[in-house]
Amino acid sequence: MSETNLSEPVARLVPHGGTETRPLKGLYLNAELPDQGRAGPWVYTNFVTTLDGRISLVDPRTGLEGVPETIGDPRDWRLFQELACRADVLIASGRYLRNLQAGTAQDVLPLGDSPAFADLLAWRHARKLPPQPDVAVVSGSLNFNIPSLFLDQGRRIIVLTTDNAPSERASRLEDAGAIVIRVNGGERVSGLGVVRALGAMDYQRVYAVAGPQVFHTLVDDDVLDTLFLTWRHRIVGGTGSTFIAGPTLRPPTDLAMRWLYQDLASASAGQCFARFDSR
Repeated sequence: MSETNLSEPVARLVPHGGTETRPLKGLYLNAELPDQGRAGPWVYTNFVTTLDGRISLVDPRTGLEGVPETIGDPRDWRLFQELACRADVLIASGRYLRNLQAGTAQDVLPLGDSPAFADLLAWRHARKLPPQPDVAVVSGSLNFNIPSLFLDQGRRIIVLTTDNAPSERASRLEDAGAIVIRVNGGERVSGLGVVRALGAMDYQRVYAVAGPQVFHTLVDDDVLDTLFLTWRHRIVGGTGSTFIAGPTLRPPTDLAMRWLYQDLASASAGQCFARFDSR
C-alpha cells in the first residue's frame, strides 16, 4: 500500500458532520482506547461487512470460506493493523489456528511485517512494547496446534478453555509452549471467564480477531467495550458469514455510535468507518 493512498482523506460525518477531513493513516492508531473496560481489560473488535451483511464468502469451487477482494480492502486492512498495534493480546480461535496450519487462513495474525506497517512496529518499539501482541486462543475442544512462528516471534500463547477440555490435548499444547487456563466449567468458554483471566495476567487492551462465534460469546456475556465496523458500499450475494453467529441475544445488545467517517479515496468502491461503544 502506497503512502499516497494512505494519505487520501476520510470525512467525519458523526459527530458534527460537515467538511472536516483527515488522513486515513492514524485514524485508529490515535483513537482513544482505555486500559480498563467494564469487565477488566478494554475489549474491542473490528469487522468489515458489505451492505448485504457478508464478512466472508464460500468459494463454490473449493467449499472454503474466506474474505475475497470483493469484501476486503487495503485501506480497511491498514485500520485493522492499527488496532492490532494498540493491543496487548489478540483473541483468536482454534478454528483460525487450524486454518493457518492448513494454509487457508486470510493472513498470519498481525502485525504485518511489510514496509507499509513499519511505522506501527516503530510505534510499539517507542512505547517499549513487544514487537507483536500476545495471542489468547479460545477453544473448548483444544483441537489445534501451536504455530512455531508465534513462539519464534517471542509471543506468549495463552489457551483459554473449560474444565471439560481433554487433558491429553491440554498437556500436548503445554508441551508445545502454551499456557493453558481452564476459565470455567461446562462445554462453552465464557466471555466473562476469558476477560477475567486475561485481566489477571495484567493485560489492559484486548483485540478480538476470532470471528463471529467468539464475538457472540463476548456480546452475550456483556464484556465487549468497542466495535469498529467498516461498511463496504457493495452488495455481493452468495453464501457466507455475518459478523455474529449464535442464538438470539436476550435482551438484545444496544451500542452507541461514537463516530462515523466516509472514505473519500477515489479508488475505493465506497465505504464508511464507524465506532460503537457499549452503553
